[in-house]
Amino acid sequence: MAARIEDYAAIGNCETMAMVGRDGSIDWLGFPRFDSAACFAALLGDSRNGRWLVAPTGVPADVKRRYRGDTMILETTFEAETGAVCVVDFMSRGEGTSDLVRIVRGVRGKVAMRTELVIRFEYGSIMPWVSRRDDGRREITAGPDRLLLAADVPLHGEDFRTVGKFEVEAGEEISFMLSWSRSYHAAPEPRSASEALAQAESFWSKWLERFKPGKEWPEAVKRSLLTLKALSHRETGGIVAAGTTSLPEKIGGSRNWDYRFCWLRDATFTLYALLGAGFVEEAKAWRGWLLRAVAGSPQDLRIMYGVAGERRLEEYEVSWLKGYEASSPVRIGNAAAKQIQLDVYGELLDALYVARKAGLDANAASWALECSLIGHLETIWNEPDNGIWEVRGGRKHFTHSKVMAWVAFDRAIRSVEEFGLDGPVAHWREVRDVIHKQVCEKGFDRALNSFVQSYGSKSLDASLLLIAMVGFLPPSDPRIRGTLAAIESGLMREGFVLRYHTSEGADGLPAGEGVFLACSFWLADNYILQGRLDDARKLFESLLLVRNDVGLLAEEYDPSGRRQLGNFPQAFSHLALFNTAHNLTSANGAVHQRSRQ
Repeated sequence: MAARIEDYAAIGNCETMAMVGRDGSIDWLGFPRFDSAACFAALLGDSRNGRWLVAPTGVPADVKRRYRGDTMILETTFEAETGAVCVVDFMSRGEGTSDLVRIVRGVRGKVAMRTELVIRFEYGSIMPWVSRRDDGRREITAGPDRLLLAADVPLHGEDFRTVGKFEVEAGEEISFMLSWSRSYHAAPEPRSASEALAQAESFWSKWLERFKPGKEWPEAVKRSLLTLKALSHRETGGIVAAGTTSLPEKIGGSRNWDYRFCWLRDATFTLYALLGAGFVEEAKAWRGWLLRAVAGSPQDLRIMYGVAGERRLEEYEVSWLKGYEASSPVRIGNAAAKQIQLDVYGELLDALYVARKAGLDANAASWALECSLIGHLETIWNEPDNGIWEVRGGRKHFTHSKVMAWVAFDRAIRSVEEFGLDGPVAHWREVRDVIHKQVCEKGFDRALNSFVQSYGSKSLDASLLLIAMVGFLPPSDPRIRGTLAAIESGLMREGFVLRYHTSEGADGLPAGEGVFLACSFWLADNYILQGRLDDARKLFESLLLVRNDVGLLAEEYDPSGRRQLGNFPQAFSHLALFNTAHNLTSANGAVHQRSRQ
């Protein structure tokens, strides 16, 4: 049986991310980047596709996990018949290396332990060469990749695995370190696990100490910020949407996508959260990534890029992996990169406007880019697109996309008026007004008393919750209230929000997915705008209960099966959590700033 998605915890070093199960098995990891081919792919296959187990030899009576303070250092305590042991898992980095470290600490009594290391490069398909070095480390090589394994206990090869058994007494500590480097470079010098641990703990704690949480929900808010930071790349400034690929939106289904890339939309929403917490440097790094990624003609703007700004994200299927709980196919790359999604223009302009308001220094290249994008948007805003949910069934005139086109012009106008930048404000106002009028005429259905998913349709869509949040109409407008009421009655499942309706399955959920967690946070934000603070608080606290035992969220949730769905951990969910908490605890929250006309 595969572990439930919420049975995993994430560790990372702002370069890549690993998934650690409650059973002590690391079932997913790619070196050296988030989007690199995995050498542990058991998450989407089985142990033969690569994993690293460190756990008691018997079935533990109890397992408890936590992150150490304000870090991404995971501590898993196993209670066995003969005692207790804590496995400390984290990632660090050295010069040209990326390190995965596991430290086993005896807590009480004596515990018999075992380890099983199965490395299979290229998503579980390539068995490497393994050799012993003079310094005692094992060298594991295939093509350009090399892993060096250092261990404090004897290990041996067995059935193409590296295994070992050992005992840990109270107060004793046994360390393992697996370090990646280029196979054609000189092997890096060994590092001690204690040195790596001190480095990792200092990095995370110092990063977060600048943030002062409110009195309510401080741990949930801090964990979300740490997760967002862990999903950002320390060198490029790119922010990936999630740490995994192909975790399903519905168990056994085919809606399994690769989320290890930098969506412009997700990244801009992440910036709202980071800027709201005072992390301006992250915004500056992302702006630099953006300028490099979108270089060239504005008509070539992609909705997503690679971690360093790559544009070729060709999608293919990995046939030898059976998929998480037989949810196939397993996909690498993402064909949606070639889609047209008009809303990204609004999100980009809004993010850069908010960054200016937060004190990000002026940048002439950034404003030149924005003006270029606005000029191109003027020629295409009236065309159909694939929309925020990246539908693959044909383009439509999505209402949310048109609203965000309005936002792009609106934020360009504000940037000129508030920051003294140069631009044809009068002309931009004319275009903005034309878009506004069209949306109100074609995107609103009087019979439903609600905005609709696309022009001429009768369908609802949770993205309509953003209309008031971005300031297109004031929260008091009857059309906003009508849309909110329609979504409450038509898109709710057990207190949470669906993205939209497709054909329903036997469980009452849209075929292919669960409820979308970010949309449920948006509903809470709308309650705040309406002054329904009790409703907002109730919904927010019910969403907190969906988090797993270490505070992490996937993309979606199955309310009938009571389990998380989709790629994990999901930036969209965590940034929405942060923003809603901020809105609930601050009279001048981000939702109010974005909605002010």
